[in-house]
Amino acid sequence: MTSNDSTPREWNASEYHRLANPHVVWGRRVLERLPLRGDEIVVDAGCGSGRLTAELLELLPTGRVIAIDQSANMLSEARQHLDQLAPGRVDYLQADLQTLALDTPVDAIFSTAALHWVLDHPRMFDHFFAALKPGGWLFAQCGGGPNIATLVARARRLMRVGELAVYFGDWNGPWEFADAVETAERLVQAGFVDVQTGLEDAPVTLDNAQEYRDYLETVVFGSHLSRIPEQAARAAFLDQLTAQAAEDDEPYLLDYWRLNMQAQRPANSLD
Repeated sequence: MTSNDSTPREWNASEYHRLANPHVVWGRRVLERLPLRGDEIVVDAGCGSGRLTAELLELLPTGRVIAIDQSANMLSEARQHLDQLAPGRVDYLQADLQTLALDTPVDAIFSTAALHWVLDHPRMFDHFFAALKPGGWLFAQCGGGPNIATLVARARRLMRVGELAVYFGDWNGPWEFADAVETAERLVQAGFVDVQTGLEDAPVTLDNAQEYRDYLETVVFGSHLSRIPEQAARAAFLDQLTAQAAEDDEPYLLDYWRLNMQAQRPANSLD
């Protein structure tokens, strides 16, 4: 994962590894679209705990992966899993995707459930373009459009009242949920061709109150919770959101929307 809030936060990587099943399901659909021979060097941009990186490696029997994340905890968790599965075939890089720079350009960049944590997408796409070989591909999916709009609205109402207002001020969150049109324009502006973007409705319902609360704490609101110094206030924030979700017509539903994108660096482009 990645984050471009004022101070990048760390993740509870082992809990994320346990809870991020929806992200794996979505990511597999992106993996199915990758036009790979099997010998390429591919970046996993925002690799998280490495669950999808492992499946990417299966598509690259004679290739390599550069697993990139801004979180040291995530990279450590990924290394524990991947070095056993594919020893010597994964390089690990702690880096901000917004300013990604590689020593050698790569054949493709793959990313799922990460790019919405980067606030400056035009800058990120410029760096992705530079990181690819001529003819290289970007295949990515992240939150976009009205992603988790109901949950975000509830959180913002809590953030504006009582003691929480002191901690949040006018801060709205750590995400950039871009839409398909502006993303296509940004990719073209960065120099990409064969650009395709689209939004996909992808709701997720969690099994019970505890799973929902754990998911909010680990996957969604870590940046929010890091701004609240008191443990009791952090717990109250999560408890109130969980109680509201319990009263929904479909309890514990997360109204996810995924932004799919693919684009190619022109084969005749120069550095």
